[in-house]
Amino acid sequence: MNLKKIAKKIRFKLINLIYYTKTAHLGSSLSCIEILVGVYFSKYGLGSKINDIKNLKNTFILSKGHAAPALYVTLREKKYISENLLKTYCKPGSYLEEHPNKNIKGVLTATGSLGHGLSCAAGLLIADKIENKNNKHIVLMSDGECNEGSVWEAAMFITGKKLKNILVFIDCNKWQATERTDEILKFEPVKDKWKSFGWNVKEIDGHNFSQIENCLKNFKKSSKPTAVICRTTKGKGISFMEDNNLWHYRSPDKEEVKRALKEL
Repeated sequence: MNLKKIAKKIRFKLINLIYYTKTAHLGSSLSCIEILVGVYFSKYGLGSKINDIKNLKNTFILSKGHAAPALYVTLREKKYISENLLKTYCKPGSYLEEHPNKNIKGVLTATGSLGHGLSCAAGLLIADKIENKNNKHIVLMSDGECNEGSVWEAAMFITGKKLKNILVFIDCNKWQATERTDEILKFEPVKDKWKSFGWNVKEIDGHNFSQIENCLKNFKKSSKPTAVICRTTKGKGISFMEDNNLWHYRSPDKEEVKRALKEL
């Protein structure tokens, strides 16, 4: 399976979706495409039954819920949702809101109030321990989300209770809504912070499929929970959007869409 082709196709559909709906968070969505594609399409990913409510064996939580459009397009490519449903994004009455809604097939929990995803995963992990299950859980967070105290409470709870079988990808695209992440609060050295909470920590290029797949492949080989610091670029894949925080809230106009799709 050509993961690069899938990522390009998702970017193409994502840009069209944001253009036609005149909605936000394009830059934040573009920065995590490779991680989503790795989780959903890699041979080392979570497989075909992710977030199956009848059997929560493999779960994925998009804790950075503002990247919901990227998740929706990924779910469409994975055939969890239909093309017709995708077209209802942000329309009145649609479950496809600007943040994930648990009424959507493939979405386990509502997120977007930042800092909650890891706590939800912690609950799944403690349930697995009680029931002696060996499930796999993946969370995708943002760097700005690490400002939330609930993140560190969950991180401490997970290691304190000796829980494992969790892989956390932190999409470090260096931006929050209004400023650089490290200018709002002291974010770095984030690797040392996770280590100090007792986690196994890796640092990768968050757009490199071989590095992402290596993390997925070695998911259960560590006796500790694993945090992966993913160095990414906001707006990745479109030259005039890359590392430009204008695209946190803005949607492209017709000419910008043409330029973007031509690049893809």
